[in-house]
Amino acid sequence: MQQASSATPVVGRDGELTRLCGVLERARGGEARAVLIAGDAGVGKTRVLDEVGRQAAAAGMTVLTGHCVDLGDVGLPYLPFTEILGVLAADERFAGALAAHPVVERLLGAGTGSVGDVDGRLRLFEGMAGLLTEVAEVAPLLLVLEDLHWADQSSRDLLRFLLGRGVLRHRLAVFASYRADDLHRRHPLRPLLAELVRLPVVERMELRPLADPDVDRLVRALEPRPLPDATVRRIVERAEGNAFYAEELLAATDTESGGVPSGLADVLLIRFEQLSEMAQQVLRTASVAGRRVEHDLLREAAGLPEAELESALREAVGRQLLVAGEGDTYSFRHALAREAVYADLLPGERARLHGAFARLLAGRGRPESAAERAHHYRESHDLPEALAASLQAADHARRVGAPAEEQRHLEAALDLWTAVGPEARPPGVERVTLMLRASAAAAHAGELHRAVSLARSALAGLGQDADSELAARVRYTLAGNLLSVDSLTAAFAYSSEALAMIPEEPPSPTWVWAAATHVLAARHVGENETALEVARRALGVAERLRVTDAQADLLISLAVFDGEGRRGLAGRQLLVKARELARSSGNAPVELRALFNLAMGCYESGALAECVPWLTEGLDRARRAGLLSSTYPLEMRYLRLLVLNVLGRWDECVRAAAADADVLPAAGGYTMGPALYVTLARGDFAAADRARALLEGPFDWMATLVAGIVLTDAAALRRDPEDAVRWMRATVSGLIDESGTRPDVTVRLAALALSAVADAASGLRSAGDDAGAGRWTDTATELVEVARAMAVRDDGTPQGPEGQAWLARAEAEWIRAVSGPDAAAWARVVTAFGYGDVYERARCRLRYAEALVAAGRREEAASEARAVRETADDLGATPLREQVDDLIRRGRLSDGPGSDGRAAVLTAREQDVLRLLALGRSNRQIGEELFISGKTASVHVSNILAKVGASSRGEAVAIAYREGLIAPEPTTSG
Repeated sequence: MQQASSATPVVGRDGELTRLCGVLERARGGEARAVLIAGDAGVGKTRVLDEVGRQAAAAGMTVLTGHCVDLGDVGLPYLPFTEILGVLAADERFAGALAAHPVVERLLGAGTGSVGDVDGRLRLFEGMAGLLTEVAEVAPLLLVLEDLHWADQSSRDLLRFLLGRGVLRHRLAVFASYRADDLHRRHPLRPLLAELVRLPVVERMELRPLADPDVDRLVRALEPRPLPDATVRRIVERAEGNAFYAEELLAATDTESGGVPSGLADVLLIRFEQLSEMAQQVLRTASVAGRRVEHDLLREAAGLPEAELESALREAVGRQLLVAGEGDTYSFRHALAREAVYADLLPGERARLHGAFARLLAGRGRPESAAERAHHYRESHDLPEALAASLQAADHARRVGAPAEEQRHLEAALDLWTAVGPEARPPGVERVTLMLRASAAAAHAGELHRAVSLARSALAGLGQDADSELAARVRYTLAGNLLSVDSLTAAFAYSSEALAMIPEEPPSPTWVWAAATHVLAARHVGENETALEVARRALGVAERLRVTDAQADLLISLAVFDGEGRRGLAGRQLLVKARELARSSGNAPVELRALFNLAMGCYESGALAECVPWLTEGLDRARRAGLLSSTYPLEMRYLRLLVLNVLGRWDECVRAAAADADVLPAAGGYTMGPALYVTLARGDFAAADRARALLEGPFDWMATLVAGIVLTDAAALRRDPEDAVRWMRATVSGLIDESGTRPDVTVRLAALALSAVADAASGLRSAGDDAGAGRWTDTATELVEVARAMAVRDDGTPQGPEGQAWLARAEAEWIRAVSGPDAAAWARVVTAFGYGDVYERARCRLRYAEALVAAGRREEAASEARAVRETADDLGATPLREQVDDLIRRGRLSDGPGSDGRAAVLTAREQDVLRLLALGRSNRQIGEELFISGKTASVHVSNILAKVGASSRGEAVAIAYREGLIAPEPTTSG
């Protein structure tokens, strides 16, 4: 059936178009945003984006579109962005911008060097961000990314970077579409979407199926001739709101069969079979190439003269099965059409065509085509060539800084290895070393458990006659990977085997590294004497061999394990020396280990200001080395946020956490912990849900620690002693190492749980229930004894200032549980937290003020309460502010000159709400202005009415004016 126009009308999408055009209008004004457009296959995502792109171009915007392509198990790194760069390179307006960012031209095969070297990946990301910014300065820019569900991981990482790192501060809008029905639970796009929608500049829009009347309108608009109502009704019924289904069903109504097929694939094939045999053959060939194919490549694969090919293409384009694209390419109008044609190929035909494409691509000699060649060779059953191409694709992925793609290509090569005879395998490549390389790529991509699995496979692949040095290297590599996933006993066993395989004499670098790994493993299982003895021996060998990076690694172990450790001056001097040795050798991972321990030593000794420069240097070094997803940089991210949290720089902490979330691997979720501490302290108990989510999946020591702190503190804030004690015990139990030693954080967890226990005991005692209070007193005694035991390490050295402060709080909470508040005990706690923890010191000052009230020292109590309230306001710690206001009210404390009325009991947030209430704002409007939900605003309004003793909003405003809680707004005349 011929249709009136090759362009499908946009029907039933007025609301979505209005919303997207509003985003474009704001982008032209400098207020940029990104919209993630979800919808089922065929629902109309591409048509909506085409229409928006047309309107954007008409308004003077530059429109750049990049498409993702399904290549099965492998991915072509940065494909949609490469397509975008190709469009920019063809436009003279942007020649200067491209020249200013040469690193991005490497994706086009131009330029020199590699984006897989030390800082290549970051330079590529920053180069792309800079390029888009400059393009947006020439003209407002709309960036369209289609079919994100097929995006490779490198493209997903680059998108995460662009949206999270300020690109949207310019005249730029990003619209990205994906198939919602393709996103199964483990789809790699799901976690990225969850991260992106939390960004304030990103919103999500879902294209739902069209309503039946809209499908009716669409069908009648597509066909200029009158259609029988029964035909339209049948199409509407079968389309089920899917625009593409409706188009295809309509297009099939003129077939000789005279009926509507039962499945969409049948419909597509009916349309396909209406073409000439030559056009069908061209479409079959194109379906093997993928969604898009170059004209020359299609001609050679189809084996047709130019004239015959053009005739077949003209027919396919006329029937709207193919569309002509830029760069002399053709693509299927919809992915479902390609899938249907491809599925209809005979097995032999499919293999033959894949082989043809593989050979043609190989003849072009483009390194970036290796992933496509690997795909085609594999589907054509040419396994030796598929193996070689997979290895080439892995090399290319490494050069362009795509470790996840490198890992996948290496694993594809490993899958093919046994199916390819020894004589056909690439020379100089061994299966075990290939597994070790895949393990390293997985670790670099943050897939720590997969790195362990691959190293185990390498161990299993060692033959009886394997070289002893290779066997040792496999074992200590596996041991190091196991340490990263907290499998400590197994790590110690493998490091012991590795060390036993290589003789100490004659000395060798392999023995030194085996020893260095064994030192770490021994320490983690409590074999401290063994760790120190081996470290000292190995250090001497490393010095004789001048293996400076191993020497640095061993110096770090000695600095951390010996004497006062990294908290002491001697330990820090060793760490500085180790950093210099590692830097001179070029071993970035060892240098990062030294920098982390320098920062941690400062933190543990209470020198928070000294901690920050080491963290800054360490994260900068990791960024330049491309190692931000490795273990020590992740821990440095956590420590940086923790320092900001402790110093009371909460807004900085939250902003830094949001920025870090852009580039975190799956194993790095715990690094957001300090931001969760802030969120909880500000009264958002959803932090507990996010903390609980950290416990899902394989065990992670740091994730367990973070979750335990948040969940124990949340229970204490809810005054739920049973839950607080339960989480404290469960967390400590989970963190006990394999030598049976409890973690240092036990002291903090015990103090937090004791807070809830003391509240319960005090409340029961006040109510005359001495038996109930006694039960909680017994629990309090148990908890404080645990805290006392853990505040001193096995070697007799006490924990640092932080640990001692938490012990002091545990003691004071225990006294409160047993006999009531003790001002002297809380004074000691306040002093102990004076090392720099702003929030915890304020919480303890509140307890101190309560104890002073109980002791009748009301003037001192009032002074402490005012200080706590000031800190709570500075931090935005709403629950703390409400607690101190409650103390001021209950204790009838002086709140300073002129502030002894109702204003003393209004929180800062309630005062903001009251001001907007006086301006006549509704709950929804209050929520929008204060960036809170309407429901939360309603709660604040109810609290205000109760506190000022009003029965209505108007009466509350009148009381507020009368008592000076708010001042009238000035008129325009002043």
